[in-house]
Amino acid sequence: MNRLPKNPANYTPLSPIKFLERASVVYSDRTSVIYNSTRFTWRQTYLRCHRLAVALRSRFRISKNDVISVLAPNIPSMYELHFAVPMAGAVLNTINTRLDSSSISTILRHSQAKILFFDYQFASLVHDSISHLMERNSASPPFLVLIDELESPKASHLGLLEYEELISSADLGSTELPLLADEWDPIALNYTSGTTSAPKGVVYSHRGAYLSTLSLLLQWGVGNEAVYLWSLPMFHCNGWTFTWGMAARGGTNVCIRSSSKSDIYKAIADHRVTHMCCAPVIFNLLVDATESKVEVLTGGAPPPAALLERVEKLGFHVTHAYGMTEATGPALVCEWREEWNRLTSAEQAKLKARQGIGVLSLSEVDVKDVGTMVSVPRDGKAVGEIVIRGSSVMKGYFNNEEANSEVFKEGWFLTGDVGVVHPDGYVEIKDRSKDVIISGGENISSVEVEAVLYKHERVLEAAVVAMPHPHWGETPCAFLTLKEERLKLTEEEIIAYCRRNMAGYMVPKKVVFVEEMPKTATGKIQKNKLREMARGLEIDVKSERKPKREEEMKKKSLKTSARNNEYVVNARSRL
Repeated sequence: MNRLPKNPANYTPLSPIKFLERASVVYSDRTSVIYNSTRFTWRQTYLRCHRLAVALRSRFRISKNDVISVLAPNIPSMYELHFAVPMAGAVLNTINTRLDSSSISTILRHSQAKILFFDYQFASLVHDSISHLMERNSASPPFLVLIDELESPKASHLGLLEYEELISSADLGSTELPLLADEWDPIALNYTSGTTSAPKGVVYSHRGAYLSTLSLLLQWGVGNEAVYLWSLPMFHCNGWTFTWGMAARGGTNVCIRSSSKSDIYKAIADHRVTHMCCAPVIFNLLVDATESKVEVLTGGAPPPAALLERVEKLGFHVTHAYGMTEATGPALVCEWREEWNRLTSAEQAKLKARQGIGVLSLSEVDVKDVGTMVSVPRDGKAVGEIVIRGSSVMKGYFNNEEANSEVFKEGWFLTGDVGVVHPDGYVEIKDRSKDVIISGGENISSVEVEAVLYKHERVLEAAVVAMPHPHWGETPCAFLTLKEERLKLTEEEIIAYCRRNMAGYMVPKKVVFVEEMPKTATGKIQKNKLREMARGLEIDVKSERKPKREEEMKKKSLKTSARNNEYVVNARSRL
């Protein structure tokens, strides 16, 4: 058997760009993209991507592993670049549109991008980014390509090469596109959101992207002719790989420039949307929606069970996933079990809020004490760090060996997330290592405190972080936004509510009401910014109430949580 070699008939490198080639043949006349009044078929999308890839090779001499960046919302060109760039042999770098000019210039410099495609609405931001780049870098800046509005151009006065002009200029007979020889070659370079640390460049392989795409399609149950609404930014983990996934299923991509309430409602109604992805923060836009039968895949932060219950009553069927940039998007999916249908809606929502089991592209998922690399008991109580390994884990951080050595250990990728494993094997996140609050020796999960706060009828959003305490070291500080500002709520009322619904040592000692939470472009609350705010706050210790029950639990916790506390401290120091 060892003398049966690979040959072109039985082996081809895995790559998601093959999904588009197939779609152009088997789904040729099916609608691929909808954007306002623009419609493309899969045959048209393939031809546009092919022409763009040829233009990149011939006009800019793009070669293997060159990086091409794009700064754009969820519009057709952003979708097409996910295929055209790797078809040209290059690496796609989609940039977070909420970053400032300094951060963007840092990414352009670190990635060594040869070309920057940008949407017209970011013209000023790009100008400032390039200025920053030139001030700090003597190398040539990337060549700029403008993406103008398809139906009514807005920025022709800028005098730059325009996206549609570039596609039209392609001479299909002048250049042959390269064939992928190694599926381990890079396909994308994505920078982490930087909610807990400085952004790092995460490199995906063709193989990892292909397997992640198929895995999510299968585990989410995406069928033939899905209508997918782009409420999740394509720049976030390449749209959790559904950029490539819709081509694999011959689905329809409904592109919207912004994830506003009106745009989401209109798209769902006009195009009979069947699937969408979003961070839990988008649920706050859906709670006023009319009844809709839409499959929703959510991730980015553990969704409160109370919020899940409200959304599902409207007809949205929610599947909870957990992931990170380094895992090519979702790494865990909360697969539903038939027997859970017999539970109450509240019990179902609590189960659905768990992160679940590993996606098919991962070989293993575990929760370990990373000091000893010993697995924690599967009792739903013992905490450790979630670790993963498999084909969908990134190749590594670009030009950052120190960071690579920190996250890869004994054949595992260390996620930095603290969690437990339930007896049924389902994993549940308790917190980020840096978000665990250590108060008087007791580990307090900010997620658990937030879950209680979300049950309050007037609370729209809740985020809990550590703030300094002169006696306990750290204590919870709650930041809240309210559903209606006219419905006043006081700090005392929230603290009293918490005392009725959680252990005393978990009760926030400070409550701050804000008009808007600081968020990343994918809807994740930026707790690093809230921690900075909390460090400047003070607590009136003399007036602080200390019930006997709280003091007793504090003393007990010092004895019972020593092992978990040591683990979290070690994890923090590593991160």
